Amino acid sequence: MSNPTVVFRSLLVYLLCLPLAIFLGYLLADPTDLRTLGTVGLVLLLLLSPLLLRYHYPLMILSWNVSMVLFFLPGRPQLWMAGVAFSLFMSIAHRTLSRQSQFIKVPQLIWPLVAIAVVILVTAWARGGIGMRILGGESYGGKKYLLSLVAIMGYFALTAYRIPPRRAGLYLALFFLGGLTGSFTDFFSATGGSWIRYIYLLFPPTNLYSANLELGITRFIGFSAASSALFYFLMARYGIRGIFLSRKPLLFIVFVLVCVLGLFGGFRSLVIVLLLTFFIQFFLEGMHRTKLILVVLLTLGLAAGLAVPFATSLPPTFQRALAFLPIPIDPDVRLDAEGSNQWRLTIWKRLLPEVPKYLLLGKGFGMQASEMLLATDRMVQGGENTEWAELAGDYHNGPLSVIIPYGLWGVGALLWFLAAAWSVLYKNYRYGDPSLRVVNAFILANVIARVLMFLFIVGGFETDMLALVGLVGLSVSLNGGVAKPAPKPVTQTEPTGGFAGILPRPRSAFGR
Repeated sequence: MSNPTVVFRSLLVYLLCLPLAIFLGYLLADPTDLRTLGTVGLVLLLLLSPLLLRYHYPLMILSWNVSMVLFFLPGRPQLWMAGVAFSLFMSIAHRTLSRQSQFIKVPQLIWPLVAIAVVILVTAWARGGIGMRILGGESYGGKKYLLSLVAIMGYFALTAYRIPPRRAGLYLALFFLGGLTGSFTDFFSATGGSWIRYIYLLFPPTNLYSANLELGITRFIGFSAASSALFYFLMARYGIRGIFLSRKPLLFIVFVLVCVLGLFGGFRSLVIVLLLTFFIQFFLEGMHRTKLILVVLLTLGLAAGLAVPFATSLPPTFQRALAFLPIPIDPDVRLDAEGSNQWRLTIWKRLLPEVPKYLLLGKGFGMQASEMLLATDRMVQGGENTEWAELAGDYHNGPLSVIIPYGLWGVGALLWFLAAAWSVLYKNYRYGDPSLRVVNAFILANVIARVLMFLFIVGGFETDMLALVGLVGLSVSLNGGVAKPAPKPVTQTEPTGGFAGILPRPRSAFGR
């Protein structure tokens, strides 16, 4: 005899699954339609919801550096934004249900982040609101506000849980190696009419207009992102001592290949930040007091000796990436690099006289559609090719990307956050768990390198804020907050002075 409960459950499954299967089959008759892809994606998301509820925190960390967009949502938000929002929501819900679940509280970081968020919201309100055309607004520019606000939310999402030190390696791999997905974006033109091309709905292509990909000539932007992700993981996981002195030649070979891989992008800024991170961590690990200092000096001397006579024989992208060094390179490559510098200088010269206008109330990022069309028309007609970048707020300069949009209030809030971050990261490096010594040294070194780049070379508030908040939040989560110096042991001393002969000496449990 059939069990009524089992029969009812089977009927319920059929009533749900059969109509859904028919509906999905109807949609898949046109698989290229965005509505079809969006519906299928939502169904898959529903099926994966148990995993998302259980592993939302590691999945959020994995999404932090993944170059993936949710093309089926309005505005094509990046995956990390959805990951932060969902993980933070789940962490807050968990906190309301369990008193034992607590966010890691570091007030000296929380208050400057709140101040930055207040400055962003007040500026947006005073300059016409957060304009989002995808939500029916009349202006553009709201995405930059949203990126900064979600990055601040990301700090609280990262510090919702303590990462056990024994799992630090796993979470470092999740955080940094997600950047390897950037390598997918370079091969769009090589896919032809293959079905693989549809993957670029998730990973926006970088070489969209390159008909032919030539190694050493085409600038592989995704390769640069992938190489920096691998470089950061190796430095955080093994450190300089582990890479060079662990007697693991394969690890050293992989490290060298990763550094070479980054040159295919032709980005001077990437080479500079990697070099700064390496040398700062070199000193933080105390390697300058070991025999490795001689190896590094000899390597640098050998590299310089080879670079000077053979620099012009290197691939053009390699030469462009090394163009900031005083070495001879191909004149065409030098002209291209200097043209990029001149373009930035033109923007900065045009913007500097505008700074006093926005000291008390920042300019914000709101812009009308008519302004964008006018700037585009002028550029097409041979006008200044910097006008559109200025209108969009892409100043390619760290200080200008803060003081013009947010005024002195934004500058003050950001400096407050940087000072607090320095204090927290230094204490974690100095007093943290010895098993986290390498990763704490790397995070401090990388943050210092990024801040120097932001202040003196090139940067953007939204992108650099995301990177800095991610590193600081990761450090707080790994160390369980802010590390403190170990208390000094209290030793009992024998009495001295006038009572030394009167007071009895303490006796041992085993006799005199």
